[in-house]
Amino acid sequence: MNVLLTGGLGYIGSHTCVELLNAGHQAVIADNLSNSRVTVLDSIEKITGKRPKFYEIDVCDRDAVERVFSENEIDAVIHFAGLKAVGESCRIPLRYYRNNLDTTLTLLETMGKHGCTRLVFSSSATVYGPNNPVPYFEEMPANLATNPYGWTKAMIEQILRDHCAANPGFTAVLLRYFNPVGSHESGLIGDDPNGIPNNLMPYIARVAGGQLQLLTVFGDDYDTPDGTCLRDYLHVVDLAKGHLCALDYAAEHVGAEAINLGTGKPVSVLELLHAFIRVNGVDVPYVIGGRRDGDLPASYANAEKAERLLHWKAEKSVEDMCRDSWSFILNHTN
Repeated sequence: MNVLLTGGLGYIGSHTCVELLNAGHQAVIADNLSNSRVTVLDSIEKITGKRPKFYEIDVCDRDAVERVFSENEIDAVIHFAGLKAVGESCRIPLRYYRNNLDTTLTLLETMGKHGCTRLVFSSSATVYGPNNPVPYFEEMPANLATNPYGWTKAMIEQILRDHCAANPGFTAVLLRYFNPVGSHESGLIGDDPNGIPNNLMPYIARVAGGQLQLLTVFGDDYDTPDGTCLRDYLHVVDLAKGHLCALDYAAEHVGAEAINLGTGKPVSVLELLHAFIRVNGVDVPYVIGGRRDGDLPASYANAEKAERLLHWKAEKSVEDMCRDSWSFILNHTN
């Protein structure tokens, strides 16, 4: 199978590319490098012995996307391309709506022109919003986002449902991620955002590596066992493998299907922090700060549907996540 990965040099995209290539598929990557690095191509090649075809393009650019489809026989698309920082989306919402919706619409229109009918979409647990009780399952209302980033995911899910209804042969698997962490066991690819990380694990790792001075834990007075927020942390390699399972599912089914990808096991901020310190034998200075606007006390998945439909289940432990995250920092720093 020849698979197009939009945003394929990013954190999740690059790990998914590795799993695709190792499974014997071909990969074509389209990425504008706004939050990724072209050197990831070298790392993918070192891990797999194969170099994916790469187009440095913006997926909003209709002519550029047309060129990718014209020059390649694309069997399916995994759509990662999009802006993803919650806080930034609140400061510049129009940029998020323009970029995230435009990439999807341009992609769908070009897929239609070329007869490509299989799409796996990188959605998010943010679509469940603040009012659904945990654990989240797919039949809950999923148009209750609390920030522009989350709303773009909810809107795109609706666009895909409408597109599938109007095109009965089209399949869209809407993968709702929880909290991806970790890196490839080689240490060659990992969570490497431009600038200061927005997410907990890469921030912890950079404090441990001396690149950042101090971690602030946002709130220890939530109604949780240790007072800090509970999240569903998922190893990025498990997540990447979930995309291959979704491609297999899309080959046998039609229509839109939303599926959670998570472990179903909540872990607190302090539990993850202390696991990182224990597993890697490092110091991570931290302070307790006030609550951060928009943080929910708990967010974790009911992951039964993924096991039932995709035959997928997360396998890696919190310790694996911590060990592999630190391995990437050590390799990257050196």
